[in-house]
Amino acid sequence: MSLDLHVILFLVLRMAIAAAFVVSASVITERSGPVIGALVATLPVSAGPSYVFLAIDHDAAFIAQGALSSLPVNAATIFMGLTYVVLAQRHSFAASVGSAVGVWLMLASIIRLFDWTLTAGLVANLVAFGICIPLLAKYRHAKMPLVTRRWYDIPFRASLVAALVAIVVSTSSWVGPRVSGVIALYPIVFTSMMVILHPRIGGPPTAAVLANSAWGLLGFGMAIAVLQVGAADFGSAIGLGMALATCIAWNLTLWWNGRRKRLVDAAS
Repeated sequence: MSLDLHVILFLVLRMAIAAAFVVSASVITERSGPVIGALVATLPVSAGPSYVFLAIDHDAAFIAQGALSSLPVNAATIFMGLTYVVLAQRHSFAASVGSAVGVWLMLASIIRLFDWTLTAGLVANLVAFGICIPLLAKYRHAKMPLVTRRWYDIPFRASLVAALVAIVVSTSSWVGPRVSGVIALYPIVFTSMMVILHPRIGGPPTAAVLANSAWGLLGFGMAIAVLQVGAADFGSAIGLGMALATCIAWNLTLWWNGRRKRLVDAAS
């Protein structure tokens, strides 16, 4: 087998693995309602595979530097979510999704211009979530209608994440860790949910999933910070493991607290 063919097949395998993660998470989201769906959507099902493949190709210093750029991008994602959630209550699919994606692209373009520190990235997240979480609170509750999957849903989602992984992996060597960290955090799951769910069930129910994702996305930001510290101090593998554990522990805590609150409300 030639070297070029080997590289292409390895890239296709990476794309397929990442696509499988995102498709599985999206299906769970559709079937579980806005609360559980939001927790699944904020797991690293898109960024995780991208970073794993980056770690295969690059050293721990590259991963740590990339995480520094990814951290403020997480703040851009919550502003993207807020934009969509507010507009989706009354406006069309094109206006809501187009504006939300435009906000993310604008903020990400600004973020990539700067050399970020861990402290600056954490401050950016605290400010962003401090603004967005209270504003999203009133949009969290909406009935989730039954979703009938269409034939193109899974290929569409798979192609989105596969394209992202291909871009991240194939360009990382020449764009460097800063831009790779920005691209790796493009919110594929959020975008696919908006594009697929909004035309079928309407803006408010779709917006409820994103509104419920705010606290989970905050935990995802903490996981990125953990990745940066872990990769810098202990290597890529340990850093990635620590970041995944942080995400899972945070979302399980959110689920448990929500379940306990529902039980208390039902008993009172």
